[in-house]
Amino acid sequence: MLPLLRRGSVGFDFYSFGVQTPMPSRISVIIPAFNEEQSIGLVLNALPQDQLHEIIVVDNNSTDNTARFASEKGARVVAEKRRGYGSACLKGISELDNPDIVVFLDGDFSDYPEEIVQLVKPIESGEMDFVLGSRMILPESRLALLPQSRYGNQLAVFLIRLFFRHKYTDLGPFRAIRYDSLKSIAMQDTNFGWTVEMQIKAVKKKLRIREISVKYRDRIGVSKITGTFSGTIKAGAKIIYTIFKYLLT
Repeated sequence: MLPLLRRGSVGFDFYSFGVQTPMPSRISVIIPAFNEEQSIGLVLNALPQDQLHEIIVVDNNSTDNTARFASEKGARVVAEKRRGYGSACLKGISELDNPDIVVFLDGDFSDYPEEIVQLVKPIESGEMDFVLGSRMILPESRLALLPQSRYGNQLAVFLIRLFFRHKYTDLGPFRAIRYDSLKSIAMQDTNFGWTVEMQIKAVKKKLRIREISVKYRDRIGVSKITGTFSGTIKAGAKIIYTIFKYLLT
């Protein structure tokens, strides 16, 4: 198993020569995973583990070796029997060990896990509360998305801008948020509405929000959502429903 460095809380450390240096943030990573045995090891290998407080892989009732492979790579694996992306994320949140920053990352190796450093930087510096990795900014990343994902994203962010007056470009799953901010928005969705719920609540709570461009590539294996017609329809309907739900609350 690869050791994970337990990092201290934000503060100051006095070295023997009297220089004051900032201590690193406690960064926790949550990776929801359903049947990702082909990719989970690649994701974990690409993460800068020596800079992380903990890595939690939520095994969302997989029928393959996802849990075993994740454990062998040094992650803490927890089980969530209730299927659904949001359910897995909520389970991961319930298992957190008092971090400063929480990062959500997919287990399919479509994102570049090493970019976590850029994602958390604006939060560590105190500038931002919520940083979203957008796949829609770099042309090569945008083209790696399935057409239904691109067009669905464009519609969703258009509606958010129309109704909530905030310009997002993506609903990408690779994101970082200050732990106190995450607790304040009280996430609830158990499936396809998770990402859009977080983004709308971040606006309504007046969190300091920034999007940064991230690289994106074809995922390993077939997407459980946009890889099927029924999954695409269900996800799209839930996202639209969630937008209107929070417009009325």
